[in-house]
Amino acid sequence: MAELGADNIAQGMRYATAGGKRLRGFLALESAALFDVPQARALYAAGAVECLHAYSLVHDDLPAMDDDDLRRGQPTVHKKWDEATAVLVGDALQSFAFELLGREGAGTAEERVALVASLAKASGAQGMVLGQAQDIAAETAGRALTLEEITELQANKTGRLIEWPALSGAILGGADPEPLRRYAEAIGLAFQIADDVLDVEGDAATAGKALRKDAEAGKATFVSLLGLAEAKARAAALVQEATAALRPYGDRAQTLCDLAHYIVARDK
Repeated sequence: MAELGADNIAQGMRYATAGGKRLRGFLALESAALFDVPQARALYAAGAVECLHAYSLVHDDLPAMDDDDLRRGQPTVHKKWDEATAVLVGDALQSFAFELLGREGAGTAEERVALVASLAKASGAQGMVLGQAQDIAAETAGRALTLEEITELQANKTGRLIEWPALSGAILGGADPEPLRRYAEAIGLAFQIADDVLDVEGDAATAGKALRKDAEAGKATFVSLLGLAEAKARAAALVQEATAALRPYGDRAQTLCDLAHYIVARDK
């Protein structure tokens, strides 16, 4: 019986982490490369943030949250199995993220402590979970958010798990994290604006998830608040801010600059 349960959770974990853009893991690897951190070490941070992100999606898709049936072009975990399995798969992915950061190969003892503590803060009640709570509270309140409120919400819900992998490279490299923090804050907001644009202009089959849900629910988005043209202009300006933040690294940061441009040009 124990083996049956463990196998089910393992299958769900593999299923939940399959596909996707791997944006956050890529950020961890590229930020570490700026400081000549061996990729073998940076892979632990990359794997951890992808597991943490996958857990957040599994739980976000549940009926009690956003109630989505499709993720990455496949049935969501609770649709493929059931809600209880989805909760446990998410829990297991979250735990595994921190297990990865605790392994010897992830860095020195001091680096591992810093990685664990910073990811816990980025993903918990001061970061991603706070953003989720703010999102639910806004729906319960029955009023549209202001631009300032939605910017704060998305900085927590989406931005913190984009910021963390960028900063992980500086932690592993023993470097000043400030340029990467400015870069990550800009691309995190640009990412969400691009998501809101895709929700209006995108194709559900290409995106691999349901679109137009926010508009149907009357939720405030960057597009509804700014208009489509202004939202796109704001995203483009954030890309420029992001690339400007990387100037101290010169040509070594070209891939991260390219990533900033990809974030607003993507179709899923």
